[in-house]
Amino acid sequence: MKFTVLTLFPEIPRAFFESSIMAKAVEKGIIAYDLVNIRDFAHDRHHTCDDAPYGGGAGQLLLPEPLGLALDSVEAYRKTKHVIYVTPSGKPLTQAKAQELSQKEELVLVCGRYEGIDQRIIDSYVDEEISIGDYVMSSGELAATVIVDTVYRLVDGVITSESLSEESFSDNLLEYPQYTRPNVYKGMEVPAVLQSGNHEEIRKWRLRKSLQKTLKNRPDLIYKARMMGTLSEEAEKMIDELAEYVNYKHDSRKKRNRRK
Repeated sequence: MKFTVLTLFPEIPRAFFESSIMAKAVEKGIIAYDLVNIRDFAHDRHHTCDDAPYGGGAGQLLLPEPLGLALDSVEAYRKTKHVIYVTPSGKPLTQAKAQELSQKEELVLVCGRYEGIDQRIIDSYVDEEISIGDYVMSSGELAATVIVDTVYRLVDGVITSESLSEESFSDNLLEYPQYTRPNVYKGMEVPAVLQSGNHEEIRKWRLRKSLQKTLKNRPDLIYKARMMGTLSEEAEKMIDELAEYVNYKHDSRKKRNRRK
């Protein structure tokens, strides 16, 4: 799979592509990448890439000419290229979307800056607008890197399938707590069940903890899992037991706060 990133600051995503697991994936030939500096396609003396928006308003927009030339240079118009504009006004990035994107041959990511890019570039080149969350960043490069990181690890050969199958959101639940050595740290001991060697009991404990964490932090995911029919009868029974426990903890905390 290939990632092509169009940016005013290629040094930002470059560090990611040259580090850790990504660097190993590139070395093995599983992942390829290209960083394109949009300024190289601005032909005035100052390599200007932005200007004020028509109709007034604060901020600057990326000019369509240099950005369009940069997109043409990577043949973004080809069907094998999936062009993504990274923007807060795009559709939200989810694990399901990342899985879908990991099946693409090449992703071309356009990093926004300032107030964004000229709409005519979106109309002419962009296949999809994606947001990494309901907040605004000054750096489209960081947001693009988040998308790359979410997607590339799902490509075959980068990470073992076993590791991916037990992660948060893989089954619409958050991942259970994890522990490693030492057995006791600052007086806190690793749960006995994880040291028991009883794989069935460990599986049940992990499912219960996963459901508990999801109920507490993301109850919307439980609703989604139920709508999709991905919860087992065993999980549903645990939810009934845990719901009362989670609500009890929440009510107890509120009572303690009132007494303070």
